[in-house]
Amino acid sequence: MASSNFIDYVKINARSGNGGAGSMHFRREKHVEKGGPDGGDGGRGGHVILKGNAQLWTLLHLKYTKHVKAFDGKGGEGGRRTGAIGKDIILEVPLGTIAKNAETGEQLFEITEDGQEMILLRGGRGGMGNDHFKSATNQTPQYAQPGEPGKEEWFILELKVLADVGLVGFPNAGKSTLLSVVSAAKPEIADYPFTTLVPNLGVVPYRDYKSFVMADIPGIIEGASQGKGLGLRFLRHIERNSILLFIVPATSEDIQAEYQTLVQELRLYNPQLLDKSRLLAISKMDVITDEERVTLQENLPNGIPTLLISAITQEGIEQLKDKIWEMINSPFPVQ
Repeated sequence: MASSNFIDYVKINARSGNGGAGSMHFRREKHVEKGGPDGGDGGRGGHVILKGNAQLWTLLHLKYTKHVKAFDGKGGEGGRRTGAIGKDIILEVPLGTIAKNAETGEQLFEITEDGQEMILLRGGRGGMGNDHFKSATNQTPQYAQPGEPGKEEWFILELKVLADVGLVGFPNAGKSTLLSVVSAAKPEIADYPFTTLVPNLGVVPYRDYKSFVMADIPGIIEGASQGKGLGLRFLRHIERNSILLFIVPATSEDIQAEYQTLVQELRLYNPQLLDKSRLLAISKMDVITDEERVTLQENLPNGIPTLLISAITQEGIEQLKDKIWEMINSPFPVQ
């Protein structure tokens, strides 16, 4: 998908429907004397609802939908007939969408499952008809409740990409190439910084018809947690990944330092990210000599499972998929 079509932040004005008024009505039939009150209740106003759709992965369809309004409920009628409920407005959103109050910034809820529905703004309640107010001392109530007015508020919808594995690395580390090799995703690949401008998702096939989802997150640079480069905008997408796969190229001058810089940026952005399972892959093994390979293996970071891979020659790719699958199904984080 073109980078201009990836939208992960929208602000909308939502207005729920007004509740219908209760009916003030008295039963009038030919052979019924003093029929009494029989006014029905008004119908509730329509809700504004968010619904998860696994087929969506961007908020593009809501980019130009600044105002949404649900329908009003209908008034009650005689014969204790309740008015029709106002039609709800249902906004479909990708999984990982968070709804926030635009004024306070308070997080209201998150959509994480296909078909999950959450009410963003409730419609007004319908008013009670005069049938509710009859009593021994008030047998002919001459009043009914008006409907409750709907509400109007501004909301922020923010998408955090959901994936089993999130690729973390500097620009040109080989993340997009790896994703293109292990999945059917076709991310843009070129030999210049920030080729990847938006997250790319790919479904990685595994043995026995199993699969997992991998996300290529735009490259992080030192200082990303303070807003430098593209990192700050897209660091939030890493929060919803089960496993963090760090990618450091074999051509790096100092693999340990590069890995620690990436870890530090995640720590500064959100320390809880470091509670996730971590795996390190040294990419581009096809471009170094045998002597450089020996030196590299002697200087790998400690405390993290490490694999040597090459997307071009397929070295280590199957072992990487095996390790990822093992970590996905492990009940405890792997560090």
